[in-house]
Amino acid sequence: MNAVMIIPTGIGCAIGGHAGDATPAAKLLAACCDKLILHPNVVNASDINEMPANALYVEGSMLDRFLEGEIELRQVRQNRILLVVNPPIHNETINAASAARATIGARVEILQLQTPLKMTARMEQSKIASGMVEGWEELIQQVSQYDFDALAIASEIKVDPIVEQNYWEKGGVNPWGGVEAIASRLIATALNKPVAHAPVSTEEAKDFDFVADPCMAAEVISWAFLHCVLKGLHRAPRIGTGLSVRDIDCLITPINCVGRPHKACLSMGIPVIAVKENSTVLNDTMPNEFILVENYLEAAGFLMSMRAGVSRESVRRPLLETCVHQYRKD
Repeated sequence: MNAVMIIPTGIGCAIGGHAGDATPAAKLLAACCDKLILHPNVVNASDINEMPANALYVEGSMLDRFLEGEIELRQVRQNRILLVVNPPIHNETINAASAARATIGARVEILQLQTPLKMTARMEQSKIASGMVEGWEELIQQVSQYDFDALAIASEIKVDPIVEQNYWEKGGVNPWGGVEAIASRLIATALNKPVAHAPVSTEEAKDFDFVADPCMAAEVISWAFLHCVLKGLHRAPRIGTGLSVRDIDCLITPINCVGRPHKACLSMGIPVIAVKENSTVLNDTMPNEFILVENYLEAAGFLMSMRAGVSRESVRRPLLETCVHQYRKD
């Protein structure tokens, strides 16, 4: 049994809207299925990545194409990772790559970009994270000369200082996530390879000394902000013959957000489970076909019932009685 778990970035998800804070939920769901396909935002936690062993780390645009039946995913034992950075190369970046080699056995080569990748974050209507990306086409031209399986990108993201300070003090929508998703989608689509981005921290961020919201704590304690990406890409599936959308049994999503993955699953007859507790700043109208559950604990129960071949109605007396009432005469 295989499931897909998505938590879109930049829309203020109550669970997974910060730094790897959806990982416990991912571990729970992964324990209920053979494979759990997720995208980097679900488990990326700066210098931490505790994704479950049976998780498949798939960039967002590749995941969309996979669910739409355009591509299949081939699992691998190891990828050759090309890590591209803007000049100059910082010591913490070199150390992060060395740590990945020494601990997870990653194959990482660092490449300095000839044309810097410029990323600027902005908030749309003061609630949705977005941004602008410059230099990505030059990046593609440069890396196309190298032989690699997955691309890691480490670059600074410019954020309005007031927006950044407000985020650290009050939480809310992560301002970096939206432009990261935009950059990853542009580059992954052009390369047809796994891609993930890690924001190089500003010196000001490294001076923060405060007790943070637990969901943001991974960001506060990180230095290079890079290990999560290197670990995820280490065994990220590539495009190729293998797992297809026909092998997917359900999709788990926050409520009130409806996009390409949801529509693709509905068109394929794949159940979509929407978790009420994981609210967002969006208020999309959800199709009637969505199965609403209160929280990820209930979502896990739904997965287990599917795996056991047991209908939801059969384990809940009120639902069981509802099935009978339609046949009773007044």
